[in-house]
Amino acid sequence: MKYTHQIIRSEDGSNTLFVPELNETYHSTHGAVQEAKHVFFKMGMDILLAEGRSSISVLEIGFGTGLNAILAYQFTKEHNLKLNYQTVEAYPVELNLARQLNYFEFIDAKYQSVFDQMHSSDWNVETQIDESFIFQKYHTKLEDVKNLSTKVDVVFFDAFAPNRQAEMWSLEQLAIVKEQMCDKGMLVTYCANGQFKRNLKALGFEVKGVPGPPGKREMTQAFLL
Repeated sequence: MKYTHQIIRSEDGSNTLFVPELNETYHSTHGAVQEAKHVFFKMGMDILLAEGRSSISVLEIGFGTGLNAILAYQFTKEHNLKLNYQTVEAYPVELNLARQLNYFEFIDAKYQSVFDQMHSSDWNVETQIDESFIFQKYHTKLEDVKNLSTKVDVVFFDAFAPNRQAEMWSLEQLAIVKEQMCDKGMLVTYCANGQFKRNLKALGFEVKGVPGPPGKREMTQAFLL
């Protein structure tokens, strides 16, 4: 299936994509960039950084527009960090569409070429962006994800919402994600759905509801025990 995309502006001024077939946006309409920074960095990467880590491995469920990935690259430069970044996407956004998004009004424009490289890089092949950032994207559905190149410290779970893609948040799918995680790994997502959290608990995660980004009261952190 190939989705139709419409560019819309969210409340913080940054663009996101609207998918008419799902009646869903890729990011919060309250603010695409501010949502990503809050959910995946303030409530995710910052916690690992506070542990004194100099290298982190990430699995992103839903490469989408590439926003989280380019923010992660910028994060490595701001914190002198090494990152192994793996991401899964079944329905890729074309580069010419991604280039029309206004992310670089909010992210240092010198990273535009890296953003383009992420979108244009070969699927299922590890790409060394530079000495601090290894990138690999998998053109597949989550249920087909098997042995990643490395186990991951943190999962950015950024699929469409459970009321749009319920199968993505199922116990079976989350069990696949768990298998890719390091001991005491962490999962972060904008979602606070009750059944989703019960599924995580059933798989042995400690689940925490924490403050969400603007416009959303709560999001989820989950830690493998």
